[in-house]
Amino acid sequence: MKKDRVAAFTDAVLAIIMTILVLALEKPESPTLAALWELRYSFFSYVLSFFWLGSMWVNIHNEWETIEKINAKTLWVTLILLFFCSVIPYATDLVSHDFNNKVTQGFYGVFVLLVTLSNVWLSRVLEHGDESTQISVDMLKKRRILLWIDIGIKIVGMVIALTVYPPAMMYSVILAASFLMLSIHKMKLDWSDV
Repeated sequence: MKKDRVAAFTDAVLAIIMTILVLALEKPESPTLAALWELRYSFFSYVLSFFWLGSMWVNIHNEWETIEKINAKTLWVTLILLFFCSVIPYATDLVSHDFNNKVTQGFYGVFVLLVTLSNVWLSRVLEHGDESTQISVDMLKKRRILLWIDIGIKIVGMVIALTVYPPAMMYSVILAASFLMLSIHKMKLDWSDV
């Protein structure tokens, strides 16, 4: 099967998920700066989740760039990835209402980790089951190593969130996403010289 339909479906589902994020934002009680400031955790949670999902979409787009065809396993792994992504708006809403609660941060962290693990799985499936060039296979392997580092950062954030400082989960997502975006950008620059 050609990748176009799956890529279009993935784009559409992620766009809907990212739209749902903004719909969960509360309106301030009054049009004042103080009322907006009271909603800072909601805005922070929204911005973080939006850009995290957006960066994942960019990375998936880049990963699939040299893939020609996909198989049934790729379809199912993509569907599982999108399922876990679909829970992010709900988890984000929970965190935004009780930002300093370790249970809500832990819940958010579980789904962030499940999305990231699904990304690793998808990368592996693309490498071993689909028609791709040697350059894309090498890029997939390097990206997967970066994703494991990403997972490690998020696990440390989860442990800190569940034991000492609940917001550490969300901060670890920022740290991991920054690391991943910078590393993948550098990797793409290195590969563009090839």
